[in-house]
Amino acid sequence: MSTYNLESFVNECRDVMSLDGDPVDRVELLVPAMYSLLNGDTRFLKPEHFKSDPDHYARNAIHIEEDDSFSLYALVWSPGQWTPIHDHGTWGVVGVYEGVLHEKSYFRTDSAGVIPESGIVLARGGIIVLAPGAVTSFVPNPDHIHLTGNPDQEKRIVSLHLYGSAMAGFNVYDRPAQTRKWIEVSFNES
Repeated sequence: MSTYNLESFVNECRDVMSLDGDPVDRVELLVPAMYSLLNGDTRFLKPEHFKSDPDHYARNAIHIEEDDSFSLYALVWSPGQWTPIHDHGTWGVVGVYEGVLHEKSYFRTDSAGVIPESGIVLARGGIIVLAPGAVTSFVPNPDHIHLTGNPDQEKRIVSLHLYGSAMAGFNVYDRPAQTRKWIEVSFNES
């Protein structure tokens, strides 16, 4: 078993955050760190990180940096659970611990470069399917719009999500109404 563990990962995140750089530079450096975390010593994952919710996917905090510069969550997706269409307003790195996570991308076709809260026209993009051990990333450009979830009707999914903030909220999109709205999100503290 690799000796790379949560402490190694958090220290690497701190080192990357101390560097000048844009979100692309950060995810480029942190994708291999997430891969090492998934394939290293995962004993940091405790029973509280596997809590689920019958009504929606669960966000279980693993680490939130004191200055809110980054955060790591274990997301637990029961069968059939999905996020709404959303963006994060920050960069992120996602690794799959258990199950097969699906991500469906969207892109804006309205007023390029202008970010209004209404008149938003979204077109469907590609689909990514992530198996255990797989890692993906995203950067705002200006938004990374997607929905993520578990189409399986029998098995749960557990994924690790690193964000470039404390991730206390995000924009949720309503395609038919062509709007987006910032919502606060909660999480289970360990």
